[in-house]
Amino acid sequence: MPITRNVSDEDETESESSSAVDAVLAQIRAMIVEGGLKVGDKLPTERELCERFNSSRNTVREAMRMLKAFGVVEVRPKVGATIVDQRMNRAFDLFAFNVTEISRQTFDDIQGFRELIETGSVTQIFAAVTPENLIELREINREMVRAKSVIEASEQDLRLHTRLVTLIGNKSILDIYRIMTPVILRIMQRGKTRRIIEGETYREHQAILDALERRDALAFQYLMRTHLRAGLSTFEEE
Repeated sequence: MPITRNVSDEDETESESSSAVDAVLAQIRAMIVEGGLKVGDKLPTERELCERFNSSRNTVREAMRMLKAFGVVEVRPKVGATIVDQRMNRAFDLFAFNVTEISRQTFDDIQGFRELIETGSVTQIFAAVTPENLIELREINREMVRAKSVIEASEQDLRLHTRLVTLIGNKSILDIYRIMTPVILRIMQRGKTRRIIEGETYREHQAILDALERRDALAFQYLMRTHLRAGLSTFEEE
């Protein structure tokens, strides 16, 4: 069972850490654009980035992990980070598209798109899913609970949803979904705490996977739609 923690101070620290990571991401983006770097070019080492941006190793490492999650760089031992995504410019456009602050309109647009894909493709998902897929998806959900930060937990959250989209078997849909990764991650992080992740998000995922295992299409669509709209409450006071 997920363990609930008292995390008010921890959440504030994670929020400050997220802002520092955002700043480093913006600096790396500027460095790539201004330096004319392209696919195949290497980024400076972690140590060099720390010195260049006057940032801690943890902040730079978190920024590099997000770039890897976005599919912009590949990080290999003794080689470092290499730019790999030919859609890099489009991905960077999304960094500047309400990535730090998610508006109600952005939430509606992105979650509406995800709803169309993740609930509208139920037939394809049900036809493709295997017992091994379900084991993998449940393990990803457990890894989300074990994550050390809200940012890391959000990456596991996204990993679970991306794995479901992969089951659709449509490369174009998957590519579009991945390009939207930066904004989806920010939506997942908005208003999140460990308590929410270990409780509500974990249980919602479990219920969705249970419906998937039973091949209950109506329950799957209802639970997924409710799950994707859960963050709407964070806009009520705006």
